[in-house]
Formats: sequence, C-alpha cells, structure tokens
Amino acid sequence: MPNDGKPEHALPYTPYGLDLYRSHKALEGVDAVLPAFFNDPRNKCEPLGFPRMNHYNVRMTQVFQNPYKIAILYQYDKRWRDIWIDGRELPKMVEGGVMAGGTYKESRFYGFSVGKWTDDYTLLVQTVGMMPDDRVWLDSTGRPISDAVTVEEVFRRVDGDHMEWTETINDPKVYTKPWMTMKIMFKLADPHTDVMEMYCSPVEMQRYYESFGNAASGVENNSK
Repeated sequence: MPNDGKPEHALPYTPYGLDLYRSHKALEGVDAVLPAFFNDPRNKCEPLGFPRMNHYNVRMTQVFQNPYKIAILYQYDKRWRDIWIDGRELPKMVEGGVMAGGTYKESRFYGFSVGKWTDDYTLLVQTVGMMPDDRVWLDSTGRPISDAVTVEEVFRRVDGDHMEWTETINDPKVYTKPWMTMKIMFKLADPHTDVMEMYCSPVEMQRYYESFGNAASGVENNSK
C-alpha cells in the first residue's frame, strides 16, 4: 500500500503506532525528510530485518529445501532466513525474545519462522520474535512494527513456473487489525543463473553523506 497521504491508503494505527511512525524520519514516502535528518537504520547499514527484507529491492530470491527446513536467500546484502518445517511449534513470544522448545532465545533480526503445508501446493509460514521498534522498520517510508508482531506468509505454487507470495502482519501494539502488506508473483528462473551481489557498505555510505548529505539538507559542508 503506497505511503502517499491518500485517505484510502491510511493504515489502521493504534495511538502508539501512530506516535512510533511519526518518530521515524524516513527518506521516502509522504513524510520524507532531507538526507541530513533521517534516522532509518538501513542508512547506517544495519540489517534490514524481517519482514522489511521482503519489501526491499526484491529481485532474485533463492529457495533451498531439505526435509527439516527451507532457506530463503535474499539478493540484497546477501542475507538469508530459515523456515522450519519439521513439525515444531511456533515459539511463544516473551519479553525480549521467545520461548522455543522450553528454551529462552533472544529476539533476532529475522525472527523465528515455522511453516506447515496446508496442501500439496501451499505453505503457510508464521514468524515471531523480531527485534524491537528501534531496530527494525516495516518499510523504507518509516511505517513501523514492534516486537509483538506476528507475520504470516503464504507461498502458493500456481503452476510449474510461478509462485504467489503473500504477507500479512498482525501487530496489536502498532495496528488495530491485521493487514496484508505484500502480494507478489515470482517466476522460476534458470537454476544456472548467476545472482549478482547487492550489498550495503558503511564506507560507501559515509562517502555519500559526506559528499551529498549536508548539501541536500541546506547545511554547508565545511569539511576539507
């Protein structure tokens, strides 16, 4: 859903969620700020985290599977996440992390994902245990999620060459009801395809902001 200020695209924020959104200074969207004033973790080369990685520069995506888990490899920043399909239960959210199999585990950028097949062509995946509000955003326009979010994805094989991928978030701290954040169709690529690197380099980021960041904000750059 575009963040363009139109009423029909407004999200069902809770009061806390709206305050959280307003605290985010993004470089994109209807409330975008100038480059010197952003606070997007992405622009410091922090991990995008989940589910934001699903929405950011989605190009070539690789999927590998064995009887116990599925690994999704994202092209951007060469990141991956695991989806367990071995019958385990979805971890229970607790303060600062999850309880998984009787063991406490701290929150993760890409959370804890468990999947189950609902039929021969459809995989339902739920993910919990993401990082807190100040570490991971939902998207590049500053829309937020919290550590209370549950993300539900459905991967549906439409035919031999196409897969539909949908995503819905349920975050009672930030939104008053669940809403669908993504619905895309993937086409199967040649398995010999060489996937090019896309990465975030702190050195190159620093050079960019030294050269353009201050000028774009209207603040004179006095560095020599």
